[in-house]
Amino acid sequence: MFAQLLKTYSGHSVKNDVLSGAVVAVALVPEAIAFSLIAGVSPLVGLYTAFILGLMTALLGGKPGMISGATGSVVVVMVSLVAAHGVEYLFLATLLTGLIQVAFGVMRLAKFIRLVPQPAIFGFVNGLAIVIALAQLPMFEGEGWIMVAMVAATMATMVILPKITQAVPAGLVAIIGLSIVTVLLDLDTKRVADLGNIAGDLPSFHWPQVPINLETLKIIFPYAAVMAAVGLIESLLTLSVLDEMSGEKGNANKESVALGLGNATCGVFGGMAGCAMIGQSIINFTSGGRTRLSSATAAVLLILFVVALSDYIG
Repeated sequence: MFAQLLKTYSGHSVKNDVLSGAVVAVALVPEAIAFSLIAGVSPLVGLYTAFILGLMTALLGGKPGMISGATGSVVVVMVSLVAAHGVEYLFLATLLTGLIQVAFGVMRLAKFIRLVPQPAIFGFVNGLAIVIALAQLPMFEGEGWIMVAMVAATMATMVILPKITQAVPAGLVAIIGLSIVTVLLDLDTKRVADLGNIAGDLPSFHWPQVPINLETLKIIFPYAAVMAAVGLIESLLTLSVLDEMSGEKGNANKESVALGLGNATCGVFGGMAGCAMIGQSIINFTSGGRTRLSSATAAVLLILFVVALSDYIG
Protein backbone atom coordinates (compact mmCIF):
# COMPACT_ATOMS: atom_id res chain seq x y z
CA MET A 1 0.00 0.00 0.00
CA PHE A 2 2.80 2.41 0.96
CA ALA A 3 4.65 1.54 -2.25
CA GLN A 4 1.54 2.29 -4.29
CA LEU A 5 1.19 5.64 -2.51
CA LEU A 6 4.76 6.56 -3.38
CA LYS A 7 4.10 5.76 -7.05
CA THR A 8 1.48 8.51 -7.12
CA TYR A 9 4.16 11.10 -6.43
CA SER A 10 6.13 12.63 -9.26
CA GLY A 11 9.60 14.00 -8.67
CA HIS A 12 8.18 17.51 -9.01
CA SER A 13 5.48 16.98 -6.37
CA VAL A 14 7.94 15.40 -3.92
CA LYS A 15 10.27 18.37 -4.29
CA ASN A 16 7.45 20.86 -3.77
CA ASP A 17 6.09 19.02 -0.74
CA VAL A 18 9.49 18.63 0.93
CA LEU A 19 10.48 22.26 0.34
CA SER A 20 7.12 23.61 1.51
CA GLY A 21 7.38 21.38 4.58
CA ALA A 22 10.78 22.91 5.31
CA VAL A 23 9.32 26.42 5.11
CA VAL A 24 6.56 25.49 7.54
CA ALA A 25 8.95 23.73 9.94
CA VAL A 26 11.14 26.82 10.29
CA ALA A 27 8.10 29.05 10.74
CA LEU A 28 6.61 26.71 13.36
CA VAL A 29 9.51 26.97 15.80
CA PRO A 30 9.04 30.57 17.01
CA GLU A 31 5.25 30.16 17.03
CA ALA A 32 5.41 27.03 19.18
CA ILE A 33 7.79 28.73 21.61
CA ALA A 34 5.67 31.88 21.82
CA PHE A 35 2.45 29.96 22.49
CA SER A 36 4.22 27.90 25.17
CA LEU A 37 5.36 31.04 26.96
CA ILE A 38 1.83 32.46 26.78
CA ALA A 39 0.47 29.26 28.32
CA GLY A 40 3.10 29.36 31.06
CA VAL A 41 4.84 26.10 30.14
CA SER A 42 8.25 25.06 28.81
CA PRO A 43 8.94 25.84 25.12
CA LEU A 44 9.43 22.11 24.57
CA VAL A 45 5.75 21.52 25.37
CA GLY A 46 4.72 23.60 22.36
CA LEU A 47 7.39 22.06 20.14
CA TYR A 48 6.34 18.52 21.10
CA THR A 49 2.75 19.50 20.35
CA ALA A 50 3.66 20.73 16.88
CA PHE A 51 5.54 17.49 16.19
CA ILE A 52 3.03 14.97 17.58
CA LEU A 53 -0.15 16.71 16.46
CA GLY A 54 1.37 17.72 13.14
CA LEU A 55 2.54 14.20 12.33
CA MET A 56 -0.65 12.43 13.39
CA THR A 57 -2.96 14.75 11.49
CA ALA A 58 -0.62 14.56 8.50
CA LEU A 59 -0.91 10.78 8.41
CA LEU A 60 -4.53 10.33 9.54
CA GLY A 61 -6.28 13.64 8.81
CA GLY A 62 -9.03 14.40 6.34
CA LYS A 63 -7.22 17.13 4.40
CA PRO A 64 -3.75 16.43 2.94
CA GLY A 65 -1.34 19.30 3.45
CA MET A 66 -3.11 20.84 6.44
CA ILE A 67 -0.78 21.89 9.29
CA SER A 68 -1.64 21.42 12.96
CA GLY A 69 0.07 22.46 16.18
CA ALA A 70 -0.26 24.80 19.15
CA THR A 71 -2.52 27.76 18.35
CA GLY A 72 -3.37 31.01 20.06
CA SER A 73 -7.11 30.33 20.13
CA VAL A 74 -6.61 27.15 22.17
CA VAL A 75 -3.74 28.48 24.27
CA VAL A 76 -5.76 31.35 25.71
CA VAL A 77 -8.20 28.80 27.15
CA MET A 78 -5.53 26.89 29.06
CA VAL A 79 -3.69 29.85 30.59
CA SER A 80 -5.81 30.01 33.75
CA LEU A 81 -5.71 26.21 34.19
CA VAL A 82 -1.91 26.17 34.17
CA ALA A 83 -1.73 29.20 36.47
CA ALA A 84 -4.12 27.70 39.01
CA HIS A 85 -3.25 24.00 38.92
CA GLY A 86 0.00 23.47 37.00
CA VAL A 87 1.12 21.76 33.83
CA GLU A 88 0.19 18.22 34.94
CA TYR A 89 -3.48 19.17 34.97
CA LEU A 90 -3.00 20.62 31.50
CA PHE A 91 -1.67 17.28 30.27
CA LEU A 92 -4.75 15.45 31.58
CA ALA A 93 -7.07 18.13 30.18
CA THR A 94 -5.35 17.72 26.81
CA LEU A 95 -5.98 13.98 26.91
CA LEU A 96 -9.66 14.58 27.67
CA THR A 97 -9.82 17.20 24.91
CA GLY A 98 -8.66 14.61 22.42
CA LEU A 99 -11.19 12.03 23.56
CA ILE A 100 -14.03 14.55 23.16
CA GLN A 101 -12.87 15.37 19.64
CA VAL A 102 -12.62 11.70 18.69
CA ALA A 103 -16.20 11.17 19.89
CA PHE A 104 -17.30 14.20 17.84
CA GLY A 105 -15.80 12.72 14.69
CA VAL A 106 -17.02 9.17 15.33
CA MET A 107 -20.58 10.47 15.75
CA ARG A 108 -20.15 12.24 12.38
CA LEU A 109 -21.09 15.64 13.77
CA ALA A 110 -18.43 17.50 11.79
CA LYS A 111 -20.79 17.81 8.83
CA PHE A 112 -22.53 20.67 10.60
CA ILE A 113 -19.52 22.90 9.96
CA ARG A 114 -20.76 23.00 6.36
CA LEU A 115 -23.68 25.07 7.64
CA VAL A 116 -21.36 27.97 8.50
CA PRO A 117 -21.99 30.72 5.90
CA GLN A 118 -19.12 31.77 3.65
CA PRO A 119 -19.08 35.38 4.95
CA ALA A 120 -18.44 33.99 8.44
CA ILE A 121 -15.48 32.00 7.11
CA PHE A 122 -14.08 35.10 5.40
CA GLY A 123 -14.51 37.03 8.64
CA PHE A 124 -12.75 34.26 10.56
CA VAL A 125 -9.78 34.23 8.18
CA ASN A 126 -9.39 38.01 8.02
CA GLY A 127 -9.88 38.34 11.77
CA LEU A 128 -7.07 35.87 12.40
CA ALA A 129 -4.88 37.76 9.93
CA ILE A 130 -5.40 40.95 11.93
CA VAL A 131 -4.69 39.16 15.23
CA ILE A 132 -1.49 37.65 13.81
CA ALA A 133 -0.35 41.03 12.48
CA LEU A 134 -1.02 42.77 15.79
CA ALA A 135 0.86 40.02 17.64
CA GLN A 136 3.99 40.89 15.66
CA LEU A 137 4.04 44.55 16.71
CA PRO A 138 5.71 43.98 20.13
CA MET A 139 8.67 42.48 18.26
CA PHE A 140 9.45 45.96 16.91
CA GLU A 141 9.65 47.63 20.34
CA GLY A 142 13.12 49.04 20.90
CA GLU A 143 14.32 47.82 17.49
CA GLY A 144 15.86 50.12 14.92
CA TRP A 145 16.30 50.22 11.19
CA ILE A 146 17.82 46.72 11.04
CA MET A 147 14.56 45.05 12.02
CA VAL A 148 12.53 47.20 9.61
CA ALA A 149 14.98 46.54 6.76
CA MET A 150 14.94 42.77 7.32
CA VAL A 151 11.15 42.63 7.46
CA ALA A 152 10.92 44.71 4.28
CA ALA A 153 13.47 42.48 2.51
CA THR A 154 11.57 39.36 3.55
CA MET A 155 8.26 40.74 2.32
CA ALA A 156 9.81 41.87 -0.95
CA THR A 157 11.27 38.41 -1.52
CA MET A 158 7.90 36.79 -0.83
CA VAL A 159 6.17 39.05 -3.36
CA ILE A 160 8.76 39.35 -6.14
CA LEU A 161 10.39 35.89 -6.30
CA PRO A 162 7.22 33.94 -7.28
CA LYS A 163 6.90 36.25 -10.31
CA ILE A 164 10.41 35.27 -11.42
CA THR A 165 10.46 31.55 -10.59
CA GLN A 166 8.46 29.03 -8.63
CA ALA A 167 11.20 26.42 -8.59
CA VAL A 168 11.65 26.91 -4.84
CA PRO A 169 9.27 28.38 -2.25
CA ALA A 170 9.78 32.10 -1.74
CA GLY A 171 9.43 31.67 2.00
CA LEU A 172 12.34 29.24 2.16
CA VAL A 173 14.56 31.58 0.10
CA ALA A 174 13.64 34.51 2.34
CA ILE A 175 14.34 32.61 5.57
CA ILE A 176 17.67 31.13 4.44
CA GLY A 177 18.82 34.27 2.66
CA LEU A 178 18.13 36.65 5.53
CA SER A 179 19.62 34.18 8.02
CA ILE A 180 22.86 34.06 6.03
CA VAL A 181 22.98 37.86 5.82
CA THR A 182 22.41 38.12 9.58
CA VAL A 183 25.26 35.72 10.35
CA LEU A 184 27.74 37.13 7.82
CA LEU A 185 27.16 40.74 8.88
CA ASP A 186 26.76 39.82 12.56
CA LEU A 187 23.60 41.92 12.75
CA ASP A 188 22.29 42.78 16.20
CA THR A 189 18.75 41.45 16.02
CA LYS A 190 16.53 38.99 17.85
CA ARG A 191 16.89 35.31 17.02
CA VAL A 192 14.88 32.17 17.77
CA ALA A 193 17.10 31.32 20.75
CA ASP A 194 16.12 34.62 22.37
CA LEU A 195 12.56 33.33 22.72
CA GLY A 196 13.54 30.23 24.68
CA ASN A 197 15.65 27.06 24.76
CA ILE A 198 14.57 24.57 22.10
CA ALA A 199 17.14 21.83 22.68
CA GLY A 200 15.65 18.56 23.89
CA ASP A 201 15.10 14.85 23.30
CA LEU A 202 12.34 12.95 21.57
CA PRO A 203 9.05 13.13 23.49
CA SER A 204 8.55 10.18 25.84
CA PHE A 205 5.48 8.68 27.50
CA HIS A 206 4.42 10.59 30.60
CA TRP A 207 1.15 9.89 32.38
CA PRO A 208 -0.19 13.09 34.01
CA GLN A 209 0.76 13.09 37.68
CA VAL A 210 -2.61 14.10 39.11
CA PRO A 211 -5.19 12.19 41.15
CA ILE A 212 -7.78 10.50 38.92
CA ASN A 213 -11.02 11.27 40.72
CA LEU A 214 -14.25 13.24 40.40
CA GLU A 215 -12.67 16.38 41.86
CA THR A 216 -9.99 16.39 39.17
CA LEU A 217 -12.64 15.85 36.50
CA LYS A 218 -14.57 18.87 37.80
CA ILE A 219 -11.42 20.95 37.39
CA ILE A 220 -10.35 19.85 33.93
CA PHE A 221 -13.65 19.13 32.16
CA PRO A 222 -14.71 22.76 31.54
CA TYR A 223 -11.29 23.54 30.07
CA ALA A 224 -11.22 20.34 28.01
CA ALA A 225 -14.70 20.96 26.62
CA VAL A 226 -13.87 24.52 25.56
CA MET A 227 -10.48 23.53 24.09
CA ALA A 228 -12.15 20.70 22.17
CA ALA A 229 -14.82 23.02 20.78
CA VAL A 230 -12.40 25.81 19.85
CA GLY A 231 -9.97 23.35 18.28
CA LEU A 232 -12.69 21.68 16.23
CA ILE A 233 -14.11 24.97 15.03
CA GLU A 234 -10.74 26.36 13.96
CA SER A 235 -9.65 23.07 12.37
CA LEU A 236 -12.84 22.57 10.39
CA LEU A 237 -12.95 26.18 9.27
CA THR A 238 -9.34 25.83 8.14
CA LEU A 239 -10.34 22.70 6.25
CA SER A 240 -13.14 24.66 4.56
CA VAL A 241 -10.71 27.42 3.57
CA LEU A 242 -8.31 24.89 2.03
CA ASP A 243 -11.23 23.22 0.27
CA GLU A 244 -11.96 26.57 -1.38
CA MET A 245 -8.31 27.07 -2.33
CA SER A 246 -7.72 23.57 -3.67
CA GLY A 247 -11.13 22.87 -5.17
CA GLU A 248 -11.12 19.47 -3.47
CA LYS A 249 -13.37 18.56 -0.56
CA GLY A 250 -11.75 17.18 2.60
CA ASN A 251 -13.24 14.75 5.13
CA ALA A 252 -14.29 16.76 8.19
CA ASN A 253 -15.17 13.74 10.35
CA LYS A 254 -11.85 12.08 9.59
CA GLU A 255 -10.05 15.29 10.46
CA SER A 256 -11.92 15.50 13.78
CA VAL A 257 -10.88 11.96 14.72
CA ALA A 258 -7.26 12.58 13.70
CA LEU A 259 -7.19 15.83 15.67
CA GLY A 260 -8.59 14.04 18.71
CA LEU A 261 -6.10 11.19 18.49
CA GLY A 262 -3.29 13.71 18.12
CA ASN A 263 -4.37 15.72 21.15
CA ALA A 264 -4.89 12.59 23.24
CA THR A 265 -1.36 11.48 22.34
CA CYS A 266 -0.01 14.94 23.21
CA GLY A 267 -1.59 14.61 26.65
CA VAL A 268 0.50 11.53 27.49
CA PHE A 269 3.69 12.64 25.73
CA GLY A 270 4.24 16.05 27.31
CA GLY A 271 2.29 18.18 24.86
CA MET A 272 -0.65 20.55 25.10
CA ALA A 273 -3.89 20.81 23.14
CA GLY A 274 -3.76 22.29 19.66
CA CYS A 275 -5.56 22.30 16.33
CA ALA A 276 -5.15 23.20 12.68
CA MET A 277 -3.15 26.36 12.03
CA ILE A 278 -4.77 28.36 9.27
CA GLY A 279 -1.75 30.62 8.70
CA GLN A 280 0.74 27.76 8.40
CA SER A 281 -1.70 25.70 6.33
CA ILE A 282 -2.03 28.53 3.82
CA ILE A 283 1.76 29.01 3.79
CA ASN A 284 2.14 25.31 3.05
CA PHE A 285 -0.42 25.44 0.24
CA THR A 286 0.97 28.58 -1.39
CA SER A 287 4.51 27.18 -1.12
CA GLY A 288 3.48 24.14 -3.16
CA GLY A 289 2.51 21.65 -0.45
CA ARG A 290 -0.41 19.55 -1.67
CA THR A 291 -0.07 16.13 -0.03
CA ARG A 292 0.46 14.48 3.33
CA LEU A 293 4.19 14.43 2.61
CA SER A 294 4.42 18.21 3.06
CA SER A 295 2.83 18.29 6.52
CA ALA A 296 4.69 15.15 7.62
CA THR A 297 7.97 16.72 6.46
CA ALA A 298 7.24 19.82 8.54
CA ALA A 299 6.64 17.72 11.66
CA VAL A 300 9.74 15.56 11.20
CA LEU A 301 12.02 18.52 10.47
CA LEU A 302 10.66 20.31 13.52
CA ILE A 303 11.61 17.51 15.90
CA LEU A 304 14.97 17.25 14.11
CA PHE A 305 15.57 20.91 14.99
CA VAL A 306 14.83 20.12 18.64
CA VAL A 307 16.93 16.97 18.89
CA ALA A 308 19.93 17.74 16.70
CA LEU A 309 19.93 21.20 15.13
CA SER A 310 18.93 23.61 17.89
CA ASP A 311 22.36 25.27 17.93
CA TYR A 312 22.14 26.04 14.21
CA ILE A 313 18.66 27.56 14.03
CA GLY A 314 18.96 29.47 17.30
